[in-house]
Amino acid sequence: MSTFLAVDFGAGSGRVIAGKIEGNSLVLDELYRFPNRQIRIGKHLYWDFPALFGEMKEGLRRAAAKYDDVESIGIDTWGVDYGLIDKAGNLMGNPICYRDESTYGLPEELFSRMDPTTHYEETGIQVMPINTMFQLLARKKENEAWLNEANHLLFMPDLFSYFLTGVPGNEYCIASTSELLDARNRTWNRPLIQRLGLPNHIFGNILNPGTIRGYLLSEVAAEVGLPATVKVIAVGSHDTASAVYAVPFAEGMESTSAFLSSGTWSLLGVVLDSPILTEEARKAGFTNEGGVGGNIRFLQNITGLWILQCLVGQWGERGWTTDYNILVAEGEKACIKTVIDVDAPEFQHPADMEKAITDYCIKHGMEAPTTQGEYMRCITQSLAERYRKGIEQLNTLLPTPIQRLHIIGGGCRNQLLNRLTEEATGIPVSSGPVEATAIGNLLVQAEACGTIRNKKEIKNII
Repeated sequence: MSTFLAVDFGAGSGRVIAGKIEGNSLVLDELYRFPNRQIRIGKHLYWDFPALFGEMKEGLRRAAAKYDDVESIGIDTWGVDYGLIDKAGNLMGNPICYRDESTYGLPEELFSRMDPTTHYEETGIQVMPINTMFQLLARKKENEAWLNEANHLLFMPDLFSYFLTGVPGNEYCIASTSELLDARNRTWNRPLIQRLGLPNHIFGNILNPGTIRGYLLSEVAAEVGLPATVKVIAVGSHDTASAVYAVPFAEGMESTSAFLSSGTWSLLGVVLDSPILTEEARKAGFTNEGGVGGNIRFLQNITGLWILQCLVGQWGERGWTTDYNILVAEGEKACIKTVIDVDAPEFQHPADMEKAITDYCIKHGMEAPTTQGEYMRCITQSLAERYRKGIEQLNTLLPTPIQRLHIIGGGCRNQLLNRLTEEATGIPVSSGPVEATAIGNLLVQAEACGTIRNKKEIKNII
């Protein structure tokens, strides 16, 4: 029995999880969990890539100490962010975080001279300033010569994999978040890259999930205690792609079931064979991202539990309770009816989230929450209302209405949010799996290594 290792980096934390196939079951073993954070230096907000790479290696060491049959490693991360590699194979500075302010205003600037409808027909991606395309335009403005010196652009999972194997490559699912792919052809939109004046040579080979990226470098293998024969496999390396691959859609209901990946972001959508590139889809804010198996994740990016996470951070600094079970119970008892627009710009980067909510409520003539329970109730019912609108918009674009919603990821443990979502949407809500991202990551590895033929062979998750 082989052991597969899923390395899952989120915006707030990362973990290394081992998976083994035992009969028709996938057995999970969380080996290591570590924090992630952004660091402001000078004008920019960065990820601490060297520290994260060190944490990943610590997780691999623990895997080597516990399992002597590790066959492969798969890495998934959040989307859009990247690192640049120079001609000598070195990292050209820490990756800048997608919440960096340098991209503000760039979408408006670009589309003052480019037709947004034609652009969407090519890329199929919801225009957001955080997207890689705008990040690169910001870097071009700052220092075009530096950008041209790069040899490879590697998205975050590509970057981690590169320093494990020495082999560059861009996995399809993560590359699709860049707004620089041709949605129909599933490859780089070279004419767009040229029109934007970006260096064409930094965009490398597109790898499909299930492709072996390479093998552990001998020095890395020796450092972590794993054999150099361990494969590094391209999984659905955008964390949402892996999570969606793990959704237990009922047989025959795939086309009428939606998914909601619930975390810092809420990703609400469906799995399609082909992209929807209509003007109606663009105006409704839908994006066509790559999925495992070459399909399309047709979805909306919605501000998710970010607002609540910020509040919990503030409460923790005051010494207030941060126990989600207690907060959910208090939210159940709260009677406040206020619904805020979770996607409003006021909630994207506030210095004080409580104040941002209070100011928003005053501005719109609504009752502002005052207790922790009222904040929990306000946020969960606001998210539920946003999901209702998203389902309604999906139904206008699909041939058959959505009949079930699968909520996956860490947010599916919030039973108040699940209940309010079911009430708001009027359709059944299924909850779980919580560890969807790691499960999808491990399933792709097991298929690539020939341990299972397809994910339908797995009936149980332990």
